[in-house]
Amino acid sequence: MTDVPPTRRSPRRPLPFLLILVLLVGGLLGGCARVRTALAVQPDDTVTGEIVLATPEKSPDDKGPTVTLPPDLASDLDVAPYRQEGYTGSVLTFSGLSFDQVGRLSSAMGPAGSTVQFSLRRAGGRVLVTGSVDLTSVSVDKADFQLKMSFPGQVVESNGEIDGSTVSWTFDAGKAADVTAVVAYADPGAPSVLNWTLGLAAVVALVALTVVLLARRVRNPPIGPPIR
Repeated sequence: MTDVPPTRRSPRRPLPFLLILVLLVGGLLGGCARVRTALAVQPDDTVTGEIVLATPEKSPDDKGPTVTLPPDLASDLDVAPYRQEGYTGSVLTFSGLSFDQVGRLSSAMGPAGSTVQFSLRRAGGRVLVTGSVDLTSVSVDKADFQLKMSFPGQVVESNGEIDGSTVSWTFDAGKAADVTAVVAYADPGAPSVLNWTLGLAAVVALVALTVVLLARRVRNPPIGPPIR
């Protein structure tokens, strides 16, 4: 699995999404394919990742499947040629995409995308990963489908292979499989404990100062001029 590139873009507030795993190219499931997806969820709930999309090389001039990107996201993704171990195609890299943006990337790939259902959503201090991948129509020969996700917190549970804060899934051609994971880390949109503490301390100090000033005025009323 290729290492995930570091974050480069500014944070965006996430929304629920359908994440692309396999079907960036509608024709991939019609035959042999390699689809390797490496995603890194950042502490600000943005996604950085790399997706390899390739098919077995047929000739030295074969460039693999054609990748068509949504126009509004084309500037957010980098596409480079991929040629390894008899496979040829493309590798897509991106950084700082919101959940909503990755969802639009998935939904723009046409009817074939309905074979994969995947969502990542936040519930308080936890992020829930759920989904299903149906590869029943994929040829067993030279089929390579993998997903790897890393998180900025503790993986509480998952049906994938857990290694620290990273979870990996390998999908078998000709079969359907589920994807689940529960990850615990702080909600970037929630006020921090430090901010609450500092704010409360400021309010208490202001109230105390007001009480002191009022008490002094009551105890020591202003002295007026003598009455003649």
